[in-house]
Amino acid sequence: MPMICKNCGTEIADKALICYRCGAATFEARRQPATLNERSWGSLLSFIALVVLALAALFLGQVSGGEVRPEISYTIAVLAVIVLIWRMWQRRRRGPRRR
Repeated sequence: MPMICKNCGTEIADKALICYRCGAATFEARRQPATLNERSWGSLLSFIALVVLALAALFLGQVSGGEVRPEISYTIAVLAVIVLIWRMWQRRRRGPRRR
């Protein structure tokens, strides 16, 4: 005995998993796919970036007597700018916070 698709009304085979015409499933899924929590990854990466910047600042503070090579100063400045831009992009992508 043929089934009728709940989505488009087409007659389909009794044991069909999906409708051949519209592609709708003929049954409810038993399990849902796991969702990735982007917020936890973003928080972890932000924490790592802040630790790297803090260590760089400590290094600059430890340099005694002489001048710090410009490459080190520029690298730290570029890392700080990259972290700031990345955080701004993340907040803009998420949209306004709801409280």
